[in-house]
Amino acid sequence: MKRALVPSDFLVEAPRAEGNVVVRAIEVVENQAQNRAIRLDLPVRDGWVSLDPDRDVALLAVVERHRESGRVGRGFVTGLGLRGSCSLASTVAHDSHNLLVLGTDPAAMATAANKLAEIGGGVCVVRGGKVQALLPLPIAGLISDRPAETVAEEAEGVHRALKECGCTLNNAFMTISLLALPVIPELRVTDLGLVDVEKGEVVPLFA
Repeated sequence: MKRALVPSDFLVEAPRAEGNVVVRAIEVVENQAQNRAIRLDLPVRDGWVSLDPDRDVALLAVVERHRESGRVGRGFVTGLGLRGSCSLASTVAHDSHNLLVLGTDPAAMATAANKLAEIGGGVCVVRGGKVQALLPLPIAGLISDRPAETVAEEAEGVHRALKECGCTLNNAFMTISLLALPVIPELRVTDLGLVDVEKGEVVPLFA
């Protein structure tokens, strides 16, 4: 990583100070690799896009982790069911396996991301300001060097923690790990930004 991440890395500056903006967003489809490209009307407060706690919308960020570039791509995702202050960070993010961070609270997102930077990669779930589940993957952020039984137990802990965050998707982690894969329609997020897969190009976040 180029540097430690801070909550402001997980904010989206809006083109206006107040009101609402329309953004391109990802709608996940349960048990499918393909998602839907939709548009959401989101509130703006003090110049930043705000996540409405009563709506199923999370921020998705992809942080480049191979060349210390500091690039962060951002987008929005719905259909995960996340509630309250929570976040998941993962270095398992097909195919480039950058640092994928999603959540409802910038502070929780920074905590999860920095925890993975500290341990050399893996999967981390933060809820209520505390790490609730941690799966260390110290070999390239993808592979464990510990017994399979230990890894399986920690992976199950990740699934339990996601459910406690409100995510009821079947095999939620697999769905999340594909959100940065820019070869499966319709919309993905990479460290370069939001990708319209069918057009094969990076597109603006604001519609």
